[in-house]
Amino acid sequence: MRVRQIMSEDHDCSGLPPGLYLVATPIGAARDITLRALDILRSAAVLAVEDTRRTRRLLSVHGIQLEGRPLIAYHDHSGSRVRERLLRAARKGASVALVSDAGTPLVSDPGYRLVQAFREVGMPIHQAPGASAVLAALAVAGQPTDRFLFAGFPPARRPARRAFLEDLAGIRASVVVFESPKRIRETVLDMVDILGPDRPATLCRELTKVFEEVIPGTLASLGTLIRDRQSEKPDSVRGEICVVLGPPPDPVAVADEEVDRFLRFALAKLSARDAASLAAECLGISKRVTYARALAIGRRIDDAGKEPGLSE
Repeated sequence: MRVRQIMSEDHDCSGLPPGLYLVATPIGAARDITLRALDILRSAAVLAVEDTRRTRRLLSVHGIQLEGRPLIAYHDHSGSRVRERLLRAARKGASVALVSDAGTPLVSDPGYRLVQAFREVGMPIHQAPGASAVLAALAVAGQPTDRFLFAGFPPARRPARRAFLEDLAGIRASVVVFESPKRIRETVLDMVDILGPDRPATLCRELTKVFEEVIPGTLASLGTLIRDRQSEKPDSVRGEICVVLGPPPDPVAVADEEVDRFLRFALAKLSARDAASLAAECLGISKRVTYARALAIGRRIDDAGKEPGLSE
């Protein structure tokens, strides 16, 4: 059915003031929804949803009838035409509720472009806060919560994923990462390689659901656990997965001269990248720092033919 046919822009049965309402929905247990969110879902004139089937199930569980109200599939890439129709409905007095599959809209879910469009024309935007996989994982993981970063999903391709993880390596805070079951093993292995096997980490799977798991440990222990499980049964790690990384250990103070001395000997037999990795692991410092210094030493060797002090 066409959007223009199902969307009655002049109809507002809500009593809610016109504007956009960001409605958080349960990440698993259907009862993890606020009373205000239910009020908005009962009253909003238009429901813009990530997945119409999942939202229909949620409404059914809570006994909410659409009663002729439009239920419109919305994605950030569904086109400006849908956003314009939602804006036009709000301008004519309709309340528009934005609903993700699960959790809070805009957190690794559609909504950014729609919020931006409403903001640009001065339309009111309201938040109905509630369930969030990020905060649920952070709270139950047992990692420090005074500072944290939500990093979202790592890239699927390995080179981009490793660059993504290298950017996270020096962040002095807990880090929450989402990942799919299909890539969790490869991602954790890359984490072990880049962030270190002893980095504290917690794997949170299917939070608030029947098969919820919260497994604390280190990246090395999580990597072993996932490997063993998938070796025994390939599809044994399923569902929504969050990995909560604890902060990195405090950096060890190492003099620049000591780093350079180590790198000069390593560069005699290794590439700059491999020498930098070895130095970072042995000296307990950032790979980014050692790689930059290895490149600088390599350039000096190329310019001079031999790095002063290389034979020391």
